Parts: sequence; C-alpha cells; structure tokens
Amino acid sequence: MSVYAVVNPATGETLKEYATATDAELADALASTSSAFESWLRRVSVAERAALIAKVAQLHTERRDELAGIVVREMGKPLDQALGEVDFAAAIYQYYVDNGEQYLADEPIELEEGTGSAIVRRQGLGVLLGIMPWNFPYYQVARFAGPNIVVGNAILLKHAPQCPESALAIAAIFTEAAAAVGAPDGVYANIFASNDQIATVIADPRVQGVSVTGSERAGSAVAEIAGRHLKKVVLEMGGSDPFILLSTDDIDSAVQDAVNARLDNNGQSCNAAKRFVVIDGLYDEFAEKFTAAFTAAQPADPLADGTLLGPLSSDAATDRLAEQVERAEQQGATVLAAGTRSGNYFGPTVLADVSPQMDAYHEEFFGPVATLYRVATEDEAVRLANDTPFGLGSYVYTTDPNQALRVADAIDAGMVWINLVLGDAAELPFGGVKRSGSGRELGRFALDEFVNKKLIRIA
Repeated sequence: MSVYAVVNPATGETLKEYATATDAELADALASTSSAFESWLRRVSVAERAALIAKVAQLHTERRDELAGIVVREMGKPLDQALGEVDFAAAIYQYYVDNGEQYLADEPIELEEGTGSAIVRRQGLGVLLGIMPWNFPYYQVARFAGPNIVVGNAILLKHAPQCPESALAIAAIFTEAAAAVGAPDGVYANIFASNDQIATVIADPRVQGVSVTGSERAGSAVAEIAGRHLKKVVLEMGGSDPFILLSTDDIDSAVQDAVNARLDNNGQSCNAAKRFVVIDGLYDEFAEKFTAAFTAAQPADPLADGTLLGPLSSDAATDRLAEQVERAEQQGATVLAAGTRSGNYFGPTVLADVSPQMDAYHEEFFGPVATLYRVATEDEAVRLANDTPFGLGSYVYTTDPNQALRVADAIDAGMVWINLVLGDAAELPFGGVKRSGSGRELGRFALDEFVNKKLIRIA
C-alpha cells in the first residue's frame, strides 16, 4: 500500500495514491538540490534569489482557487479558510521579497581597538530538509522555504503523507518560478520519502539542517538523528495554549474571540486557544455564553459557504479525539456540551472540572474540544497556564494594561497575544518553548536560523 494518499475526510474515499520515492529518486533529489546550491544559490545576489520567491508568491495568488480546493479534499479545511491560507502563504513569500535585502545586508562591527574594519555577512549553509505537517500545507512550507531560499539555502521538502497533491502543487510552482528567473532545477525539491529514508537524508553530509513541524514524537525522533550528525534543527511541536480572561468591558466579544481561537482550522491548529482560564467573577457567564456560541458552530460541508467547522483530517485523528474525550469523562471531567460524531465530523465539545490527576489536564486536544478552568486570582491563572509541558502561544484578556504586560512576562510561552486572537502575520516571529519546540519562523528572525553569520575582518 502506498504511504502517500489523498483520502477525503468528508467521505472517507481514497481519491489517489502516490508511490514512495525510490532510493534512486531520493539520491537524484539530493544531488539536484546540492547542485543548485553550489551552482546558483550561493553565487547570485539576494535580489536574484528574491526574484524567484516573488514569482512563487505571484503563482500562489494566481492559483489560489485551485490550491485551496486541493486542501479541502486532502484534510477537510473549510473553503474560506483554505483560500485564506493560500493568501497568507503568498504574503509570507512577498514579505521576504520586500525585506530580504535589508535584513541580509552586511552588518558592520565597531572595533574596540586596532585599525581596519569588520563585518558579519549572512550566507546560506547548503541543503535544508523540511518535514512539514498536514494542517496548514501551504503556510507551513512558505514560512520555511521563503526565508531560507532568500538566504541562499536549497530546500528538500518532505510533506505529510496525507497531502501529496498540495505537495506536488507547491513543487510545480517552484519549478515554474525557477525557470522564469533562470534558476536551475533543485532550488526546491519535493520528496515522498519514508521515515527510514529520511534518516538517511538527515545523515547525508550535504544536508546542513532540518526543520520539523509536527508531533512531539516526530520532533524528538528527528532531533535525535540530527544530533548524532551534528545538524541544527528547528522544531515546532504541539501546544495547549491558555486563553486567560481576567477582566473585560465586553464579555460577548471576549466569548466570540475565544470561539474563533478554538475553531480555527477545525480546531486543528498548534497555537489555537485550547484551555480557557477564567477569573471567578466572570466564569459562570463566560461558561454559559461560550458553550452556547461554541456549540452553535456545528460541522458542515467544508465546501459550503460560511462553514466554520468541517471534518477532522482523518479517521485516526477523529478516533484519537473521541478516545481522549471519553477518557476525560471516565476520569471525572464534567461534560458541559458533548459533540456527536458522524464519520470524521466531530461536534464542538466543552469540558470542565479537569484536574491535574486527569490525562486531559496534560494532553493537547487537536480538534474542537475546549476545557474551562475557574481561578480566583491572577497568580492562580498564571500558575495554571504554565502548568503544562507545552509553551507555544497564549492569550490574555484584561482591561488593565499593566496587568496585561505583567501576565505576559510571567507566562512560559513563545508568544503572547493581548486582547486579540488570530493575529499572526508574516512579520511576527512564530515559535515556542518547553515541549513546543525551539527556534523561530517568520519575521526577520527566520532568516537567522539556518545561516552562516560569517565574520570578515579587514586590516
């Protein structure tokens, strides 16, 4: 059976299967990317590399309907959100076109003594391996490939086994863009590789770094192999982000933001708000209004206008979420709203009274399940927010600006959003701490992850 397959989660139908790459095909991809780095990427200017990425951005925009339709079939993303993802990917590519030369300009160093001058010049390292997930097939690739090609690295991309068509569509865009600017094949290469083959790729001396977005298990396995071969890794793993509500002048707006933050991408987003930590004086009203608004968004056809919640991405994902909810209830959690399951359609579910003794307190729910927590004080809210192995994002709602910054400082997370949700942008760095990973993508910081900051001292 093929490893890579398009299985429509809305119907369960297997639409197409793709063969895993042969060892010879993998060797060709490695040779092609290495050659592209040596013959073109490391020799041309930032502006020339950015011209390629500008064409990539343009093609994403021109093909947005086609690209969005692919991911609706592959993982059930509602069409409006799929279109938004394609647009965001194009914006990310364009951001590095617009800012690459500025961020990669030589950086002078003032000498404390002696004569002459010194600069730091940023240069690509070589071939990078990207291992990307299914939940944002275009966005994830954009935030890895965009900055790193502008830096001067070549990209080998292993996409998730359930989104081969979007992987091929991206590869076709890069091939066309390369041809348009006179770049060679191999600046970007897609590989349908097995896990065993990926271990061989990481070990190859031409590969200089690895970026992984996925599960803790995947990140740990890749980091272990990379560590043995002294390769740098950037890891973006899961999250169980807190949404902390301490005060508000508009409870209805806060509730709607909370719902939006939980339902984005069918609830299958690493940095979605998942744990709702509410001060005692607001808890009862929030719980009532949130449960009503959350459960109003019932699963529907992802191609229908206005659908907020489509099917989960696969049978395995739906089975896991259902098992987690069942186990939470068995261990004593209160079910304020129980979503029904039909195939891979899973209704919004709200849990309360989750204690540290329960698995649900420590796990990530990757789907439309929200857990509510009542706290008495700001300090208790921060302690609960931090009492997790994850540290990706977090959300703080308060009318007190001093409290907002105080809580932001105290939260163990890579990102804090104050009084807003879904505020990601190409210029804002993305990444976490603890078991949510290490390194940053997006913004200017992405350009510094896989780069040789070469010192040049001139007498």
